[in-house]
Amino acid sequence: MLHAPLNLGILAHVDAGKTTLTERLLYAAGVIDEIGSVDRGTTQTDSLALERQRGITIKSAVASFAIGDVTVNLIDTPGHPDFIAEVERVLSVLDGAVLVISAVEGVQPQTRILMRALQRLRIPTLIFVNKIDRPGAGDDRVLNAISERLSTAIVPMGSVQAIGTRAAVVTPAHDRLPELLAERDEEILAAYVEDESAVPDERLREALAAQTRRAAVHPVFFGSAITGAGVEQLTNGIAELLPASSGDPDGPVSGTVFKIERSATGEKIAYVRMFSGTIRTRERLHFGRERDEKVTAIAVFERGPAVQRPFVAAGEVGKLWGLGEIQIGDRIGETGAGNADHQFPPPTLESTVVAANRDDGARLRVALAQLAEQDPLINVHADDTGHEISVSLYGEVQKEVIQATLANEFGLDVTFRETTPIHVERPTRTGEAIEVLHADSNPFLATIGLRVDPAPEGAGIDVRLEIDPRTAPLYIYKTLDSFTQHMDEYVRETFREGSFGWQVTDCTVTMTKCIYSVPDGPPSRRGPLSTAADFRKLTPLVLKQALEQARPVVCEPIVRVSLELPTGAIGPVLAALGRLGATVETPSLRSNLSSLEAVLPSALAQELQRQLPGLTGGEGVLDSTFAGYQPVSGVPPTRRQRPTATGAVPETVSRVPSP
Repeated sequence: MLHAPLNLGILAHVDAGKTTLTERLLYAAGVIDEIGSVDRGTTQTDSLALERQRGITIKSAVASFAIGDVTVNLIDTPGHPDFIAEVERVLSVLDGAVLVISAVEGVQPQTRILMRALQRLRIPTLIFVNKIDRPGAGDDRVLNAISERLSTAIVPMGSVQAIGTRAAVVTPAHDRLPELLAERDEEILAAYVEDESAVPDERLREALAAQTRRAAVHPVFFGSAITGAGVEQLTNGIAELLPASSGDPDGPVSGTVFKIERSATGEKIAYVRMFSGTIRTRERLHFGRERDEKVTAIAVFERGPAVQRPFVAAGEVGKLWGLGEIQIGDRIGETGAGNADHQFPPPTLESTVVAANRDDGARLRVALAQLAEQDPLINVHADDTGHEISVSLYGEVQKEVIQATLANEFGLDVTFRETTPIHVERPTRTGEAIEVLHADSNPFLATIGLRVDPAPEGAGIDVRLEIDPRTAPLYIYKTLDSFTQHMDEYVRETFREGSFGWQVTDCTVTMTKCIYSVPDGPPSRRGPLSTAADFRKLTPLVLKQALEQARPVVCEPIVRVSLELPTGAIGPVLAALGRLGATVETPSLRSNLSSLEAVLPSALAQELQRQLPGLTGGEGVLDSTFAGYQPVSGVPPTRRQRPTATGAVPETVSRVPSP
């Protein structure tokens, strides 16, 4: 009988060998008959054509295998920095992870980014040092780098003989295990102090498993995914040291959608990790904003590909059909401790997509809408002509992915223009506006008053009602909560583009007045009965006027960069940061390797990345994290807006609020 499944993520810097390791694990478990090759494009989890061409994993794929009585749902994740949002989305559904590091290259920039994310979410993590068979491989050197750059809480699980050759083998070794575990276990510490050999091996393994499952320590395994050396020890470690899923299959339904794909016929398929309860075929599910749809089919991952089954239960990963409105990130049923929201850094770049054939504009919009549906962090923006469509990006590699996907899956030939930063708009003061029923300036059957107030940085948009509930059109929206939710949707849709064409954020929008028209009402309210369309169409008109009064400023994205570089290169790098206008913190100087942090506009961080090899003799390492927005200096950049529902461009596009 199989126990509760273990949902496992494999993460690594590009080309550290995680996809090859996936193939080795599936082969060892008997799921596949031969090991695929990244170079030949025959791997099990790299399912997109571009992934096979490039040899990097872009979209997470799921495979399943058994280790003894433990079922492992293995989720292969991207290793390229442009796909960090895909990685972090998958992290939210994991029970444990294996972080793969190359024994040749050691700790690389993306390795540190991934480890920070794993530590932030407290995901139990094993480390696998791969490629011990390659010339230039090291063991002590890599262990020192892991301790220095990732975590000091590491436990080496073996030693390597003949490292750097095809004959490399791994011998289990736990000589320092009592000493390392005693740092976090008082019982073992007391026994260790009294007699170093007094702690039984079984007790040590129990303590190691307990500390690993708390993410307090990280066991380090050595091996080669190509030759298979050390993989058996890693496999045993996965089964023994990482925690299996918890959750009550008879409890309330709770799950997270972490991936969306479409079948060959265009039907939407949702990947769900179940935290509690059981979903059955033909059952109606509640998800997102008051959405409710029926599941028409279910497939669950069991020893390889997903197999059709009438239900998916707590702890399992399944594929659901029939949910046409579902989106990535949607919570199904109740939210709980294991089903919490995780915030992803927003894309800070965008580029215009141009169809080679001008007549393909409509097809391109449909295709990009489907791609955005698979990744809600990729926003699609069309200008007022409808001919220019922009998409948001994390980096240049995403251009290639989108271009190849449009060609292979939709038959569209496209090119990209220059990549530019994505700005936002923030109100700087309170602005109010009102449109009154029957006024000449108001073509709709309603009165709406709105106030826009600035909110703290990072607050997003908050929509509130300050009206007499008796004036709300509850005959349309049924409840005040429902009316508030719909107003929230109208506001967010409108604020996708502000006075300068950028998304508006960090503000509170308050409805201060609401009146609807009734046939038998007083003269000021008399007329045909108001409809939902009146409120939906009038809200943007009033909100744009209020925003003008709130005097928004355009803000550019900024990033915090962390640099590790030879101490001798500190001077040239500080000079470069000064030229780029960065705010630099005091460097941390060491004998050979020093570090420093700085904050600068994201557009300039790419220039710094280009200069770094020359400034540091190729030894500098940079990683960056989103740090928010700051007002731009000089003339604010603008972006042409998409047309309104009537086909007209809002007149606020060409107006700059007066000082």
